[in-house]
Amino acid sequence: MAKADRLERLDSRRIVLESEYRETLIGALERVASGVWGLFGHRQDRHGIAAYADVIETLDEIGQSVDSMRAQLAMAPFALHRDFMAARGPVRSDAVGEPKQAQAWLARLAIQTQD
Repeated sequence: MAKADRLERLDSRRIVLESEYRETLIGALERVASGVWGLFGHRQDRHGIAAYADVIETLDEIGQSVDSMRAQLAMAPFALHRDFMAARGPVRSDAVGEPKQAQAWLARLAIQTQD
């Protein structure tokens, strides 16, 4: 019974951390959608990178913790974190700008919330 209780507490903590991750990401995406570049790292300018360094670090720490918990619970990796980190980095010159990309992410997260 102790193991079941421990796993239940771990799963409850995972749910809280996933919610925290989502809220932090949405806040940052809303900022980008309003025109403050840097979250996705499309431009390699130090001001944009510095503007979101704390957010990226927080998201990565939470994402790694959630992935560790999910592994212990025999669950699939945390897809939201994996997808977000994959969307970051330099892009081609004709790629969609960060504000439009953030708007698309916000729409995607809104749809997932409805499901």
